[in-house]
Amino acid sequence: MRLDRDALRKRKQELTESLADPAVLGDPRRIKELSMEFSRIEKELREESGGAAPDAAILEIRAGVGGEEAALFARSLFDMYSRFAAKRQWQIAVVSESKSEHGGDKEIIAEIRGSGAHDALRFESGVHRVQRIPQTEKSGRIHTSTASVAVLPVARETDLAIRPQDIKIEFFRSSGPGGQNVNKVETAVRITHLPTGLIVASQESRSQQKNREHAMTVLRSKLLASQREADAEKAAAARREQIGTADRSEKIRTYNFPQDRMTDHRIKKSWHNLPSIMEGNLEQITEALRMKNSK
Repeated sequence: MRLDRDALRKRKQELTESLADPAVLGDPRRIKELSMEFSRIEKELREESGGAAPDAAILEIRAGVGGEEAALFARSLFDMYSRFAAKRQWQIAVVSESKSEHGGDKEIIAEIRGSGAHDALRFESGVHRVQRIPQTEKSGRIHTSTASVAVLPVARETDLAIRPQDIKIEFFRSSGPGGQNVNKVETAVRITHLPTGLIVASQESRSQQKNREHAMTVLRSKLLASQREADAEKAAAARREQIGTADRSEKIRTYNFPQDRMTDHRIKKSWHNLPSIMEGNLEQITEALRMKNSK
């Protein structure tokens, strides 16, 4: 007989606190036992709320051509999607992030959960190009840079089983810009999938267990996406298929700031008022893409 939901939530909170305890972190056997119990309770809670997991997506954004300006653009895209998610009351959690020297993102991976999240964002995958005058540009010259976006559906445990013997889990201290350690406790998690060599990491949470969960979610989603590819390429294939080489010629969309215009090249349609779009007002764009692809 299952425990009631309040008891399950209470036990889940106790496990979360235990898994952050330095005394527990030093005992691999204890970590394994508590992690297994935590996963079992999470599964029961999901099943008690109707079984179906909320629609969710893994969002990956990487700076492409353009150096620091590309990294700043990657950050702008993440902020845009974050505002879009907030408007729809979706939850967004950063899984891992690699900052650039001036506050941009070389790479940022996040998990977005909420009704219709993947369906709304799935057509964002591809190379995004920006044309604008960087803040550091003294001569007023317009620069062209790119960032790649990949959107993957979140795989549930029932979608893909990962054998414990096929993964290697490592713990390390979270690092900030420049590589300096920002935590004294090894809460960051790196998981290597041994059969494919795919490596995922999560270091944004102060909880080792939360970082482990996020890393496993990303790993499972990437493996499932790869498994569904017709040519059965290895785990990175789905992302490569979506974003190409991040070369300017492979662009799906252009953000032209001097002309205050966004153009989606797949449907040959443009929108104006870029400041509003960058504030997360993407409804017209996502709906136009959905309608075009539903025909």
